[in-house]
Amino acid sequence: MNLPPRIRQAWLMLIKHTVNPLTRWLARSSIGPFSIIQHVGRRSGKTYETPLIVAPIRGGFMIELTYGPDVDWHKNIVAGGGCTVVRRGQAYVIHQIERVDAATGLAAFPPSQRFVLGLLRRTHFEKLLLQQEPQAEAHEEL
Repeated sequence: MNLPPRIRQAWLMLIKHTVNPLTRWLARSSIGPFSIIQHVGRRSGKTYETPLIVAPIRGGFMIELTYGPDVDWHKNIVAGGGCTVVRRGQAYVIHQIERVDAATGLAAFPPSQRFVLGLLRRTHFEKLLLQQEPQAEAHEEL
């Protein structure tokens, strides 16, 4: 998204206060494709929750950085060395983040999401790698 900095910041604030509350609710209810990324503020030390679409992969999750890596939640998980992904009520501790190329990132998503991401020419993908498999009900995708 190549917008002037002030417009980009205003857009991100609008999303934060309108769309994110709805998608957080959807993620908690397990309706739709959303998960929650729990992260700690690099300056404030506060815990935050950011809704995001993740694709399960072996050993973790693939994410697409819609607004690029220069957003607060992403800076927080990089600075903190990880985060927690809450997907369908199960918490997964992430201990490593790896940038991947667009083809690898796109391949991790289901065909419908891959189609949309391709149309939108998304190029920022990362792997979130698990610290360990969750204790309760391990999912076969992981």
